[in-house]
Amino acid sequence: MEMFDLSLIWAAIIGFGVIMYVLMDGFDLGVGILFPFAPDEGSRDVMMNSVAPVWDGNETWLVLGGAGLLAAFPLVYAVFLPALYIGVFLMLAGLIFRGIAFEFRFKSHRNRRWWNRAFCWGSAVAAFAQGAVVGTYIQGFAVEDFVYVGGPLDWLTPFTILTGVGLMAGYALLGATWLIMKSEGHTQDWAYRLAPRLLLAVLAVFAVISLWTPFVDDYVRDRWFGQLHLIWIFPALALASAAWLWRSVQERREGQPFIATLGLFVFTYLGLVVSKWPVIVPPDYTLWEAASAPESQLFLLLGMLFVIPIVLAYTAWTYWIFRGKVREGEGYH
Repeated sequence: MEMFDLSLIWAAIIGFGVIMYVLMDGFDLGVGILFPFAPDEGSRDVMMNSVAPVWDGNETWLVLGGAGLLAAFPLVYAVFLPALYIGVFLMLAGLIFRGIAFEFRFKSHRNRRWWNRAFCWGSAVAAFAQGAVVGTYIQGFAVEDFVYVGGPLDWLTPFTILTGVGLMAGYALLGATWLIMKSEGHTQDWAYRLAPRLLLAVLAVFAVISLWTPFVDDYVRDRWFGQLHLIWIFPALALASAAWLWRSVQERREGQPFIATLGLFVFTYLGLVVSKWPVIVPPDYTLWEAASAPESQLFLLLGMLFVIPIVLAYTAWTYWIFRGKVREGEGYH
């Protein structure tokens, strides 16, 4: 294979890993963000039990995508990590706090409220950091000859703060629709009431970001308005998913709201990818310029093609085993 083909294959693998992580870890981060607003402690037990059997497996996709990115496009790490050290650290710290809370909350009685806060704040910080990193990728940063030449806080701007808050709202929406599917009784009723409000918040942030982005990135502006017939298919499909979500919540469907929210995320993600393609390191370095040697890509690709089916198989098996409703007094202890 030529490097061109291998780079495209690796880009598809990494993109698949990223979207799988966003979809599968997004809802349990969303559950954590919603934790303080739950009706009572029993609902919090249900919320945590609904994601406890699967959350650590969901993070496999983060490791898979990160490892694939390092193997196939090492120069991305050389630029992104110096630019995003603080953001990446905040994300990892949030994920650690959330993971510890999973293990200790059910075992602690006197200090449970502190583990509730650790679960919530860990989830919120991780979600915000991820959104801010995406915003930084959109707006770009100072790079010369694949070397970051900006400051440690250049990633934190009003635009990236908005994308961070927007992803928090999106994850919270994923969490609410997950709870509609996995809970019952007053916890499910609360999630039904919350989902439309979160959807409106997500759409509002989505509209502001869409209007702001052309002023932040000239490349995206030229791509959007130069290829209008292609690019705008994805926002249209995202809005169609939002309409489906709204209708399914009003009709009190149980599985459809979550699927519609997944569609909203997928089409928004594809819209972002197409808007920046083939740039992988802002402002203008393509994935072929950032790629590793073809021999390295091919060697590592063989291992990745062996690992991915295994990960997909045990992920599907886990979700099958833990299918169905989660009820108070039952679950992970």
